[in-house]
Amino acid sequence: MTPATLSPVHREERTAPPRPRTRRRPFLAPYLFVAPFFLVFAAFGLYPLVFALQLSFTDWKGAGEAHFIGFENYSYLLTSPEFWSSLGNSAVLWLLIVPVQIIGGLAAAVLLANARLRLRGMFRVAFIAPFVTPLVAMAQVWIVVFDTDYGLVNHLFQLVGLPEVAWLTSTSWAKPTLALLFLWKTTGFAVIILLAGLQAVPPDVYEAAALDGASRRRQFRSLTLPLVRRSIAFLVVIQTLAVFQMFAEPFVVTQGGPYGSTTTGGLYLYDHITSSDLGTGAANSFLLVLLVFALSLLSVRLLRSRDE
Repeated sequence: MTPATLSPVHREERTAPPRPRTRRRPFLAPYLFVAPFFLVFAAFGLYPLVFALQLSFTDWKGAGEAHFIGFENYSYLLTSPEFWSSLGNSAVLWLLIVPVQIIGGLAAAVLLANARLRLRGMFRVAFIAPFVTPLVAMAQVWIVVFDTDYGLVNHLFQLVGLPEVAWLTSTSWAKPTLALLFLWKTTGFAVIILLAGLQAVPPDVYEAAALDGASRRRQFRSLTLPLVRRSIAFLVVIQTLAVFQMFAEPFVVTQGGPYGSTTTGGLYLYDHITSSDLGTGAANSFLLVLLVFALSLLSVRLLRSRDE
Protein backbone atom coordinates (compact mmCIF):
# COMPACT_ATOMS: atom_id res chain seq x y z
CA MET A 1 0.00 0.00 0.00
CA THR A 2 1.48 3.31 -1.11
CA PRO A 3 1.24 6.54 0.88
CA ALA A 4 -1.21 7.95 -1.71
CA THR A 5 -3.71 5.19 -1.06
CA LEU A 6 -3.68 5.59 2.74
CA SER A 7 -6.87 6.79 4.33
CA PRO A 8 -6.88 10.11 6.22
CA VAL A 9 -6.98 8.21 9.52
CA HIS A 10 -3.87 6.24 8.66
CA ARG A 11 -2.12 9.42 7.50
CA GLU A 12 -2.89 11.13 10.86
CA GLU A 13 -1.60 8.14 12.79
CA ARG A 14 1.54 8.02 10.71
CA THR A 15 2.25 11.73 10.87
CA ALA A 16 1.40 12.06 14.60
CA PRO A 17 4.25 13.65 16.57
CA PRO A 18 6.17 11.34 18.92
CA ARG A 19 5.27 11.41 22.58
CA PRO A 20 7.59 13.40 24.75
CA ARG A 21 9.82 11.23 26.87
CA THR A 22 9.61 11.64 30.61
CA ARG A 23 12.82 13.05 32.01
CA ARG A 24 14.40 10.80 34.55
CA ARG A 25 15.95 12.29 37.62
CA PRO A 26 19.70 11.89 37.72
CA PHE A 27 20.63 8.70 39.50
CA LEU A 28 23.51 10.22 41.47
CA ALA A 29 21.75 13.41 42.56
CA PRO A 30 20.44 12.14 45.94
CA TYR A 31 23.81 10.67 46.81
CA LEU A 32 25.56 13.93 45.97
CA PHE A 33 23.28 15.79 48.36
CA VAL A 34 24.04 13.46 51.28
CA ALA A 35 27.71 13.01 50.41
CA PRO A 36 28.94 15.93 52.60
CA PHE A 37 27.48 14.32 55.72
CA PHE A 38 29.14 10.98 55.03
CA LEU A 39 32.45 12.67 54.24
CA VAL A 40 32.38 14.61 57.52
CA PHE A 41 31.31 11.49 59.43
CA ALA A 42 34.08 9.42 57.87
CA ALA A 43 36.70 12.07 58.64
CA PHE A 44 35.68 13.00 62.19
CA GLY A 45 33.71 9.95 63.34
CA LEU A 46 34.59 6.71 61.60
CA TYR A 47 38.32 7.27 61.14
CA PRO A 48 38.97 8.26 64.81
CA LEU A 49 36.92 5.25 65.93
CA VAL A 50 38.92 2.82 63.79
CA PHE A 51 42.19 4.50 64.78
CA ALA A 52 41.33 4.27 68.50
CA LEU A 53 40.43 0.60 68.11
CA GLN A 54 43.75 -0.07 66.42
CA LEU A 55 45.54 2.00 69.06
CA SER A 56 44.03 -0.07 71.88
CA PHE A 57 46.13 -3.04 70.76
CA THR A 58 49.40 -1.11 70.80
CA ASP A 59 51.84 0.48 73.21
CA TRP A 60 52.13 4.12 72.15
CA LYS A 61 53.14 7.15 74.16
CA GLY A 62 52.05 9.73 71.60
CA ALA A 63 55.35 9.89 69.73
CA GLY A 64 57.48 7.42 67.85
CA GLU A 65 56.35 4.09 66.54
CA ALA A 66 53.39 2.22 68.02
CA HIS A 67 54.24 -1.36 69.03
CA PHE A 68 51.58 -4.02 68.67
CA ILE A 69 51.05 -5.85 71.98
CA GLY A 70 47.74 -7.63 71.38
CA PHE A 71 45.30 -7.76 74.29
CA GLU A 72 47.80 -6.69 76.97
CA ASN A 73 46.09 -3.33 77.50
CA TYR A 74 42.73 -5.02 78.02
CA SER A 75 44.16 -7.67 80.34
CA TYR A 76 45.91 -4.97 82.36
CA LEU A 77 42.69 -3.00 82.80
CA LEU A 78 40.57 -6.05 83.63
CA THR A 79 43.01 -6.98 86.40
CA SER A 80 43.55 -3.42 87.64
CA PRO A 81 41.93 -2.51 91.01
CA GLU A 82 41.88 1.16 90.01
CA PHE A 83 39.83 0.39 86.90
CA TRP A 84 37.23 -1.61 88.81
CA SER A 85 37.18 1.02 91.56
CA SER A 86 36.37 3.73 88.99
CA LEU A 87 33.55 1.59 87.61
CA GLY A 88 32.28 1.00 91.15
CA ASN A 89 32.28 4.73 91.84
CA SER A 90 30.35 5.32 88.61
CA ALA A 91 27.86 2.60 89.54
CA VAL A 92 27.22 4.19 92.96
CA LEU A 93 26.75 7.58 91.32
CA TRP A 94 24.32 6.00 88.86
CA LEU A 95 22.25 4.63 91.76
CA LEU A 96 22.28 8.05 93.43
CA ILE A 97 21.36 9.94 90.26
CA VAL A 98 19.26 8.08 87.71
CA PRO A 99 16.44 6.62 89.89
CA VAL A 100 16.09 9.91 91.80
CA GLN A 101 16.06 11.88 88.57
CA ILE A 102 13.45 9.67 86.92
CA ILE A 103 11.10 9.82 89.90
CA GLY A 104 11.61 13.52 90.62
CA GLY A 105 11.59 14.52 86.97
CA LEU A 106 8.39 12.60 86.30
CA ALA A 107 6.69 14.16 89.33
CA ALA A 108 7.72 17.65 88.21
CA ALA A 109 6.62 16.96 84.62
CA VAL A 110 3.20 15.75 85.76
CA LEU A 111 2.83 18.85 87.92
CA LEU A 112 3.76 21.19 85.08
CA ALA A 113 1.53 19.35 82.60
CA ASN A 114 -1.62 18.99 84.67
CA ALA A 115 -1.61 21.51 87.51
CA ARG A 116 -3.11 24.92 86.94
CA LEU A 117 -0.19 27.06 87.98
CA ARG A 118 -0.23 30.79 87.44
CA LEU A 119 3.53 30.98 86.91
CA ARG A 120 3.93 27.77 84.93
CA GLY A 121 6.27 29.38 82.42
CA MET A 122 8.52 30.70 85.18
CA PHE A 123 8.76 27.23 86.71
CA ARG A 124 9.74 25.76 83.34
CA VAL A 125 12.47 28.36 82.95
CA ALA A 126 13.68 27.64 86.50
CA PHE A 127 14.00 23.93 85.69
CA ILE A 128 15.95 24.46 82.48
CA ALA A 129 18.19 27.32 83.69
CA PRO A 130 20.77 25.08 85.46
CA PHE A 131 21.03 22.88 82.36
CA VAL A 132 22.11 25.78 80.15
CA THR A 133 24.47 27.22 82.78
CA PRO A 134 28.18 26.45 82.18
CA LEU A 135 29.20 23.44 84.21
CA VAL A 136 32.53 24.83 85.39
CA ALA A 137 30.82 27.90 86.83
CA MET A 138 28.31 25.74 88.69
CA ALA A 139 31.11 23.49 89.99
CA GLN A 140 32.95 26.51 91.39
CA VAL A 141 29.76 27.61 93.15
CA TRP A 142 29.39 24.08 94.52
CA ILE A 143 32.90 24.23 96.00
CA VAL A 144 32.09 27.47 97.78
CA VAL A 145 28.67 26.37 99.04
CA PHE A 146 29.84 22.98 100.36
CA ASP A 147 33.20 24.05 101.75
CA THR A 148 33.82 22.45 105.14
CA ASP A 149 35.03 25.58 106.94
CA TYR A 150 33.44 28.50 105.09
CA GLY A 151 30.60 26.91 103.12
CA LEU A 152 27.05 28.18 103.23
CA VAL A 153 25.56 24.76 104.02
CA ASN A 154 27.71 24.20 107.11
CA HIS A 155 27.02 27.77 108.21
CA LEU A 156 23.29 27.04 108.11
CA PHE A 157 23.91 23.82 110.00
CA GLN A 158 25.66 25.78 112.76
CA LEU A 159 22.73 28.16 113.05
CA VAL A 160 20.36 25.28 113.84
CA GLY A 161 22.83 23.46 116.07
CA LEU A 162 23.85 20.68 113.67
CA PRO A 163 27.48 19.53 113.35
CA GLU A 164 29.62 20.41 110.36
CA VAL A 165 29.88 17.90 107.52
CA ALA A 166 32.97 17.34 105.36
CA TRP A 167 31.00 17.33 102.15
CA LEU A 168 33.90 17.26 99.71
CA THR A 169 36.69 15.81 101.85
CA SER A 170 35.13 12.63 103.27
CA THR A 171 34.62 9.36 101.44
CA SER A 172 31.10 9.09 102.84
CA TRP A 173 29.78 12.43 101.58
CA ALA A 174 31.86 13.18 98.48
CA LYS A 175 29.82 11.01 96.11
CA PRO A 176 26.39 12.23 97.35
CA THR A 177 27.57 15.84 97.03
CA LEU A 178 28.80 15.16 93.49
CA ALA A 179 25.54 13.39 92.65
CA LEU A 180 23.60 16.40 93.96
CA LEU A 181 25.54 18.65 91.57
CA PHE A 182 24.74 16.36 88.65
CA LEU A 183 21.06 16.29 89.64
CA TRP A 184 20.93 20.06 89.93
CA LYS A 185 22.56 20.42 86.53
CA THR A 186 20.60 17.88 84.45
CA THR A 187 17.20 17.40 86.08
CA GLY A 188 15.78 20.21 83.94
CA PHE A 189 16.69 18.23 80.83
CA ALA A 190 14.91 15.18 82.28
CA VAL A 191 11.81 17.26 83.03
CA ILE A 192 11.71 18.57 79.45
CA ILE A 193 11.97 15.05 77.99
CA LEU A 194 9.29 13.63 80.28
CA LEU A 195 7.04 16.66 79.80
CA ALA A 196 7.22 16.17 76.03
CA GLY A 197 6.23 12.53 76.51
CA LEU A 198 3.28 13.50 78.70
CA GLN A 199 2.04 16.14 76.28
CA ALA A 200 2.07 13.57 73.46
CA VAL A 201 -0.56 11.50 75.29
CA PRO A 202 -4.08 12.22 73.88
CA PRO A 203 -6.42 13.80 76.48
CA ASP A 204 -9.21 11.48 75.32
CA VAL A 205 -7.43 8.59 77.01
CA TYR A 206 -7.72 10.20 80.43
CA GLU A 207 -11.30 11.30 79.77
CA ALA A 208 -12.30 7.73 78.92
CA ALA A 209 -10.55 6.43 82.02
CA ALA A 210 -12.30 9.03 84.19
CA LEU A 211 -15.67 8.01 82.74
CA ASP A 212 -14.88 4.40 83.64
CA GLY A 213 -14.30 5.45 87.24
CA ALA A 214 -10.50 5.29 87.33
CA SER A 215 -8.94 7.42 90.06
CA ARG A 216 -5.99 9.75 89.49
CA ARG A 217 -3.64 7.22 91.05
CA ARG A 218 -4.98 4.44 88.85
CA GLN A 219 -4.68 6.65 85.75
CA PHE A 220 -1.06 7.43 86.59
CA ARG A 221 -0.19 3.76 87.17
CA SER A 222 -2.14 2.26 84.26
CA LEU A 223 -1.95 5.05 81.66
CA THR A 224 0.77 7.61 82.33
CA LEU A 225 3.63 5.23 83.13
CA PRO A 226 3.04 2.86 80.18
CA LEU A 227 2.57 5.73 77.71
CA VAL A 228 5.77 7.54 78.72
CA ARG A 229 7.83 4.34 78.93
CA ARG A 230 9.79 5.22 75.80
CA SER A 231 10.69 8.65 77.16
CA ILE A 232 11.87 7.05 80.40
CA ALA A 233 13.93 4.48 78.48
CA PHE A 234 15.54 7.21 76.38
CA LEU A 235 16.35 9.22 79.50
CA VAL A 236 17.85 6.20 81.27
CA VAL A 237 20.12 5.45 78.31
CA ILE A 238 21.28 9.07 77.97
CA GLN A 239 21.93 9.53 81.67
CA THR A 240 23.70 6.17 81.96
CA LEU A 241 26.08 7.29 79.25
CA ALA A 242 26.57 10.65 80.96
CA VAL A 243 27.23 9.19 84.42
CA PHE A 244 29.80 6.63 83.31
CA GLN A 245 31.55 9.29 81.20
CA MET A 246 31.37 11.91 83.96
CA PHE A 247 34.56 13.94 83.94
CA ALA A 248 34.14 17.67 84.54
CA GLU A 249 32.27 17.38 87.84
CA PRO A 250 34.85 15.27 89.73
CA PHE A 251 37.76 16.95 87.95
CA VAL A 252 36.75 20.45 89.08
CA VAL A 253 35.10 19.73 92.43
CA THR A 254 37.05 16.85 94.03
CA GLN A 255 39.91 16.00 91.62
CA GLY A 256 38.89 12.36 92.06
CA GLY A 257 39.36 12.40 95.84
CA PRO A 258 39.26 11.86 98.64
CA TYR A 259 41.32 8.66 98.28
CA GLY A 260 39.93 8.01 94.80
CA SER A 261 36.32 7.79 96.02
CA THR A 262 35.07 10.04 93.21
CA THR A 263 37.34 8.83 90.42
CA THR A 264 34.81 7.95 87.73
CA GLY A 265 35.34 5.99 84.54
CA GLY A 266 35.80 9.18 82.54
CA LEU A 267 38.29 10.65 85.02
CA TYR A 268 40.28 7.39 85.14
CA LEU A 269 40.45 7.48 81.34
CA TYR A 270 41.77 11.04 81.53
CA ASP A 271 44.60 9.89 83.81
CA HIS A 272 45.88 7.59 81.04
CA ILE A 273 45.85 10.47 78.57
CA THR A 274 47.77 12.84 80.86
CA SER A 275 50.39 10.13 81.47
CA SER A 276 50.75 9.61 77.66
CA ASP A 277 49.62 5.99 77.96
CA LEU A 278 47.40 6.32 74.92
CA GLY A 279 47.13 2.62 74.13
CA THR A 280 45.72 1.81 77.57
CA GLY A 281 43.47 4.86 77.37
CA ALA A 282 42.01 3.68 74.06
CA ALA A 283 41.38 0.23 75.51
CA ASN A 284 39.74 1.85 78.54
CA SER A 285 37.42 3.86 76.31
CA PHE A 286 36.27 0.77 74.41
CA LEU A 287 35.62 -1.12 77.64
CA LEU A 288 33.47 1.81 78.79
CA VAL A 289 31.61 1.74 75.48
CA LEU A 290 30.88 -1.97 75.84
CA LEU A 291 29.74 -1.52 79.44
CA VAL A 292 27.44 1.40 78.66
CA PHE A 293 26.03 -0.44 75.65
CA ALA A 294 25.23 -3.48 77.79
CA LEU A 295 23.61 -1.37 80.52
CA SER A 296 21.61 0.61 77.97
CA LEU A 297 20.40 -2.56 76.25
CA LEU A 298 19.37 -4.01 79.61
CA SER A 299 17.49 -0.83 80.51
CA VAL A 300 15.65 -0.75 77.20
CA ARG A 301 14.63 -4.41 77.52
CA LEU A 302 13.38 -3.89 81.07
CA LEU A 303 11.37 -0.81 80.12
CA ARG A 304 10.02 -2.21 76.87
CA SER A 305 6.31 -2.89 76.77
CA ARG A 306 4.99 -6.39 76.15
CA ASP A 307 3.57 -5.63 72.69
CA GLU A 308 6.85 -4.25 71.32
